[in-house]
Amino acid sequence: MKFTDFNLSKSQLKSLADAGLETPTPIQERAFSVIMSGKDVIGIAQTGTGKTLAYLLPVLRMWKFQKHRLPQVLIMVPTRELVMQVVEEIERITSYQNVAAVGVFGGVNMKRHQAAIEDGLDVLVGTPGRIFDLALQGSLRFKEIRHLILDEVDELLALGFRPQLTKIIDILPKKRQNLLFSATMTEDVQEVIDTTFDYPVIIEAARVGTPLENIAQAVYNVPNYKTKLNLLQYLLQDKETYQRVLVFAPSKRLADMAYEQLLVDFEEEMGVIHGNKSQNFRFESLRKFHAGEIRILIATDLISRGMDIDDVSHVINLDTPTTAEDYIHRIGRTGRADKDGIAITFVREEEQELLQAAEALMQKTVEVLPMPEEVEVTEELIPEEMPNLRVPNVRVKMAPRGEGAFHEKKYKNTKVNLTRRELEEKRGRKKADRRSKKKKKKR
Repeated sequence: MKFTDFNLSKSQLKSLADAGLETPTPIQERAFSVIMSGKDVIGIAQTGTGKTLAYLLPVLRMWKFQKHRLPQVLIMVPTRELVMQVVEEIERITSYQNVAAVGVFGGVNMKRHQAAIEDGLDVLVGTPGRIFDLALQGSLRFKEIRHLILDEVDELLALGFRPQLTKIIDILPKKRQNLLFSATMTEDVQEVIDTTFDYPVIIEAARVGTPLENIAQAVYNVPNYKTKLNLLQYLLQDKETYQRVLVFAPSKRLADMAYEQLLVDFEEEMGVIHGNKSQNFRFESLRKFHAGEIRILIATDLISRGMDIDDVSHVINLDTPTTAEDYIHRIGRTGRADKDGIAITFVREEEQELLQAAEALMQKTVEVLPMPEEVEVTEELIPEEMPNLRVPNVRVKMAPRGEGAFHEKKYKNTKVNLTRRELEEKRGRKKADRRSKKKKKKR
């Protein structure tokens, strides 16, 4: 099928043509007519399969201009980067329509978002925390919402947005269409579906765990993180092969460690992005990577979901993800749009079980490559790799009371708990004793 076969308006088709989009992906093709029917929809598809356009095209086809300029479409996503991406996608495919889209997220002055909402909008895209804050302050009204879209909902829940998500859903109009798109189906996701959706239609573009066929995968067995950085530094020297590389680090601290080690050789070619970096820094790093101004981007899992980064030649995992699904999400950043990609994972001995879980999910064995002789192998460990030293819990046999170091208290140190009446009687006796002593002295 072509987009021209869809029931799209001329203005939408013109915008798609300007963007060079002609053929829909499987999830886009299967979701369009079902969403247009007004039914609740659950879309399950891997990262990089076009989920964003799958829900935007039909929803914006149903959009109608209203004088009230209150939001008709509410889209909730897990990260500020994804907010900006969805807003940009809306602007791209509505370039010939008068659709106003506003993105809101935490970390910036709320007055900016309040002013944008007061100016009027049709589509609101945001993270649940900021959306709920705006609703509490009265800046945001939901009475005209016709479509609720939860994108990357598994990640929304993993980031702890469940309370805000539930409260927002509770105050939305009952008559609305619910759309949910996710890469995985977890118990938490199923619970949201059970409490929110009415007889949803499930659309699965690909079985979860199915590796994209145009991604070549390989593994290096590496003893520790320091050696992993040495191997990464060696591989990145080959600029002709490693043209556009996304490097995943296991934590913010280790991402910074990788960045600092590579800075000497690749300062002008490299960026780093994670949750401790400021919003402007993160946006600028992504912009440079998008524009090809830098060749290497080091990141945490912050951008492994949903981010639209094209033409990534290599994904390199400095660690093996803790879940098989996260492994799929990471490697899915390469091999997009029918282009070939390569995913390389550095695996310590302790991570072998994690790799085996990913292989079992994919039903595929990943090739193991020999360690290059030029790479320095060190025995130095980082704190995260140190063995947990446990002090044995030694039980000391206590001697019975009255034996050994134990002895009876001296009489003056013994305490006897008395009642209030007994205390008063004792004080009375002391006073009587003092009076009798005085009388004896006078005699």
